[in-house]
Amino acid sequence: MTEAFFAPPPRPVTPGLYVVATPIGNLRDITLRALDVLRAADVVLAEDTRVAAKLLSAYDLKKPLLRYDDHAGPAVLPEIIERLHAGQVVAQISDAGTPLISDPGFRLVEVARETGVNVHPIPGASSVLAALCLAGLPTDRFLFAGFVPNKQSARQTFFGDFITQNATLVFFETGPRLHESLTDMLAVLGDREACVCRELTKLYENAYRGTLSALAADPHLQEPKGEIVIVVAPAPEEKPSVDSLDDALKLALEHYSPSDAAKQLAQVFGIPRKVIYEKALALKSHDRG
Repeated sequence: MTEAFFAPPPRPVTPGLYVVATPIGNLRDITLRALDVLRAADVVLAEDTRVAAKLLSAYDLKKPLLRYDDHAGPAVLPEIIERLHAGQVVAQISDAGTPLISDPGFRLVEVARETGVNVHPIPGASSVLAALCLAGLPTDRFLFAGFVPNKQSARQTFFGDFITQNATLVFFETGPRLHESLTDMLAVLGDREACVCRELTKLYENAYRGTLSALAADPHLQEPKGEIVIVVAPAPEEKPSVDSLDDALKLALEHYSPSDAAKQLAQVFGIPRKVIYEKALALKSHDRG
């Protein structure tokens, strides 16, 4: 065999701030370079030092840990910058996945760069990319929107920002709120293809693919356990048909008043709100009859 078939030897880890991706579930999903950096680190910054300690122990690493999150960050930032200017190797990790992606840390990178510190990204596991690979939806253009808001009114407004986005959408959600979020997506975005990815890279990893209406009605997705990534297809090029409006309206009326349902669906279907409102009243009246 030629030398090209062998991994290159590790390079010396020079002083600086290293943003190190860690596994999102399966502990073997860590890169050789990430292990090189963690072995060389003078200190490891972590959201939760208990989670970090378990991770380091799995690789037989013993390193000083310093809590760095939204609450502790401002207080420990001066110490971290001082360490960096003293020539230390500082590794920042998250509880799972790539730091700074829906995690604290951008302020640290900002200050480090402003003060002349070298910053090095150490790429690796990402639940966003894993979900996109699993979903079977377009990946040439995607928009990561982060965590979905807790309250219904905020969720509806939040989803409304993406109605016309010509890109696959990626959201984080928790199990207890998944059904409500899928229902709100259906009402605001229309009945698009989507995929609910759960426990990515872990023992019970699974993915549910279908329309938003089918996913919202799936009993397995009422309150599933574990971490959830939702991938939603881009906005359709043409307006949805009236037939799909009827289906979306029936589901929306299970959770919203006729007025609220009409307001949301008018944006999606490009039909006057008054027309949808009258249809909603007719459906309500039919159900009562």
